[in-house]
Amino acid sequence: MSSSGKDPDGGKPTGSDDVETSDSGTRDKAGATATFAQDAEPGEKAAATHDTNATADDGEMTSATQDEKAASAQDARSASSQSANATTPEAANGTAAQDANGTATDAASATGTENANAAPAQDANGTTPEGASATTAQSASTADVEGADGTPAQDANAAAAQAASSATAQGTGDADVTAVSAQGAAGAGAAGAQGASAADAGAQGASAADAGAQGASAAAAGAATPASAGGPPGGRPPGGRGPGGPGGKKPKKKRSRAARYTRRFVFTILGLLGFGIAAFAIAYLFTPVPSPQKSAVAQGPSFYFADGKTLIGKTGTNRTAVPLDQVPQGVRDAVIAAENRSFYQDPGVSVSGTARALWSTASGEQLQGGSTITQQMVRNYYGGIGTERSAARKLKEIMVSLKVGREKDKDWILEQYLNTIYFGRDAYGIQAAAKAYYGTDVSKLTPAQGAYLAAAIQQPTPFGDPTGDRRPAAEQRWHAVLNNMVRDGAVKQADVATMTFPMPKKQSITEVYKGQKGYMINVAKKELIERRGYTEDEINRGGLKITTTFDNDLMNAAKKAVTDNTPDGMSKKIRTGLVSIDPKTGQVLAFYGGRNYLTEAASSTFYDTAQVGSGFKPIALAAALDSGDVTLNSTFDGSSPQYFPGGYHPTNDSNEQFGMINLVTATEHSVNTAYVNLAKEIGLGKITDMAEKMGYTKQQLTANDANKGLSFVLGTVSAHPVQQAGAYATFADDGTYHTPYTVKAVTNGDGDTKKFTEDGHQAFSPQTAHDATYAMSKVVEGGTGTGAQLSDGRDVAGKTGTTDKGASIWFNGFIPQMSTSVAMFRSDNPNKALNIPGYASYGGQLPTQIWNAYMTKAIEIKGYEAKSFAEPSTYASGGYGGAPTQRDTQQPSTRPTGPSHNPTTPGPGDTNGPRPPDGGSPSGKPTTPPSGGDGGGDGGPTKPGGGGGDGGNTKPPDPRG
Repeated sequence: MSSSGKDPDGGKPTGSDDVETSDSGTRDKAGATATFAQDAEPGEKAAATHDTNATADDGEMTSATQDEKAASAQDARSASSQSANATTPEAANGTAAQDANGTATDAASATGTENANAAPAQDANGTTPEGASATTAQSASTADVEGADGTPAQDANAAAAQAASSATAQGTGDADVTAVSAQGAAGAGAAGAQGASAADAGAQGASAADAGAQGASAAAAGAATPASAGGPPGGRPPGGRGPGGPGGKKPKKKRSRAARYTRRFVFTILGLLGFGIAAFAIAYLFTPVPSPQKSAVAQGPSFYFADGKTLIGKTGTNRTAVPLDQVPQGVRDAVIAAENRSFYQDPGVSVSGTARALWSTASGEQLQGGSTITQQMVRNYYGGIGTERSAARKLKEIMVSLKVGREKDKDWILEQYLNTIYFGRDAYGIQAAAKAYYGTDVSKLTPAQGAYLAAAIQQPTPFGDPTGDRRPAAEQRWHAVLNNMVRDGAVKQADVATMTFPMPKKQSITEVYKGQKGYMINVAKKELIERRGYTEDEINRGGLKITTTFDNDLMNAAKKAVTDNTPDGMSKKIRTGLVSIDPKTGQVLAFYGGRNYLTEAASSTFYDTAQVGSGFKPIALAAALDSGDVTLNSTFDGSSPQYFPGGYHPTNDSNEQFGMINLVTATEHSVNTAYVNLAKEIGLGKITDMAEKMGYTKQQLTANDANKGLSFVLGTVSAHPVQQAGAYATFADDGTYHTPYTVKAVTNGDGDTKKFTEDGHQAFSPQTAHDATYAMSKVVEGGTGTGAQLSDGRDVAGKTGTTDKGASIWFNGFIPQMSTSVAMFRSDNPNKALNIPGYASYGGQLPTQIWNAYMTKAIEIKGYEAKSFAEPSTYASGGYGGAPTQRDTQQPSTRPTGPSHNPTTPGPGDTNGPRPPDGGSPSGKPTTPPSGGDGGGDGGPTKPGGGGGDGGNTKPPDPRG
């Protein structure tokens, strides 16, 4: 690679007058080394002249003499003093011209050039001039070039030492081509001086790396230099042959590439660590300790109706601060053992815990634990720390914790912590917790009770009510805290052996939750925790304004419809759920949760489940129509009973007989046997998949293999009423399903608002929705749900649902603008038939009556105009495809061909839906969903009698004996 000899300021190239050229440079005919003069500009002379101020007397190139007093044949005024347009001349032996102090005067020429026989200029005493040793490269880049002797040039740091040590320290003897190192004219140690890098011929100024030096370089990367013009012919410098000669020092062994990269990596890591430490120190110095929150009492949340103006209720913060000396030592020890064993020794921060928390935040995972007692206190006690999940917030918490750890007494920190931490049951602080859990003053807490409260800090919601299936986990955690106390020497193992589990007292509920308010507040909080990423602690202390989806007037209408229509004398064990959903958004507009939250805390709409019965049939209908395998005109055998392999023989309600009927008739009259044949034809897998698309969970559908028996199509699964309303809303919105939700906005204390919506997904085609809606409209016009006909004559569609023996009864109906489900079931015995004074246990009776009363008022409140349903693909008649066949109910004349596999019929008690997550209800007393049987027929308002027509025995004896 060539480099131009052009002057940096734009002058003509420098060179020799009478030269012959070669690939490696230009050579003087007399044998003296000439400067490289290649790539002259067009029109310029082939060889540029030297600046007269840059050459020695008589036109000869300057070289160091042997006179000690005239070291390097230079004086302060003339030796190698260059103009701005000159290059540093170089003697035949390659020594660098230097000023009186031994340093290269031109920054541009002080870069390390490479000459096949160059050695650094030395003073009269043979020592390396200050210029050579001082010019260790300021740039980190190095040039990997080969000298004449084949030795690679060292990197910038190593080259300086080599240049100094390998120089011939014997005066001014001429350089032999083999006696000097292949270093640059100013030495490798001069490489990169004044910021000029010699990296691979890209050096600033006069670098001679690889492709030949600019200016003062005598040869390009490996060119041999003849004998000096000023020395004896063939003369060699006394003392050796250069770097490898007897009188010279061997060059240092070149580091391998791996070694160089390793060293650089180590230096980089050390640099980053140093930077991190410096940044941490700066952050620590400039992070102030905030002022405490007002009395360290956070503001509770406020819940509003959908208009954002009407208050549902505001929950306060239950806290009473106490001095530390009122807290028994055993309670203090329990909290420290559970939360921060090293509390009295650490600086306020746990290194391992903090690293884990920061990593989880940086990696996008949920922020993990790892906070010390000091950090938790800082977060709760001081204002301005924030609660967002971010590394910046965590860093601020750490800085403040370190400062507080230095400035505050540990007992003071523990006192503030115990008075601010959340224990569950709406209790903030140890005093409030003592009263909420054990009805006593904190000073009277036992070590066993203290250990339980310490255990509750990590999981306040489940520990608030350790009954039922929560009890084992609560006891296990309690024992773990006691074991930690033994480990820490706070209590003896013998004392632990005598302790019994300190069961908390029953939780009391404040008046703010009275009536329907408690259901609304609880449902909204549950959704924020389970679906929106909030913690209970954030909700309780964040001063949030929570705007729900509930319409105040519709909520009142729902309560009135239920209470006005349920007869006096009906058992209190019978619960009613009602819920309305906007099909276009999934917003829950209103619901009825129970008689009173203070006495029935578990919501009958969101928490309880009931077997859905024939209300499941439209889901199977949608699966069949959407598959393309059947149409509304497809016919199926509706005779009763029918027999299938495995001993399963479904019947219709009251054993009513139908012949070959189409799907409109089968839906209108809820014909069990026709739907069983439909399921057999399309396959249970398609029905399961469709139910999932419409809001059911896999666990509900597959529990105890419920979806593997043909009875599955008759509604043996259980669901929350809100799930059924959401499923039917899918028909109203042309096949688009939206997950029902109850919170539409949350505004924090700073006024920032988050809005929530639910994106819909297409569960089935719009045409499938229209066809299925048409079949369900016939249910209301002349089938089992005629009681749902509205007085204004608008379009209504829906489906009744009745389970075996009438243990649960439903009506699920919709208009284009609203979907509403009503369910009635027992809370004590899900398999026991409902006994409702004046009504039979059919979905077509009391549930339909309640639905009608509510919807009539809801339409008035919302101002819904009468809209018609979309057209179906065919107007299939609601009649029979063939005459009904009277069959012997004891022995069929012929048996239908059963499925190729033996269906598994779920037994009684096997078809429960999933329980809601812990924390769904403060009562902690879910009702067991009904199970068993085949879903049954529904009957109508004119067909009183028993419940489902299938009986409770899922595998009755063969009538043939």
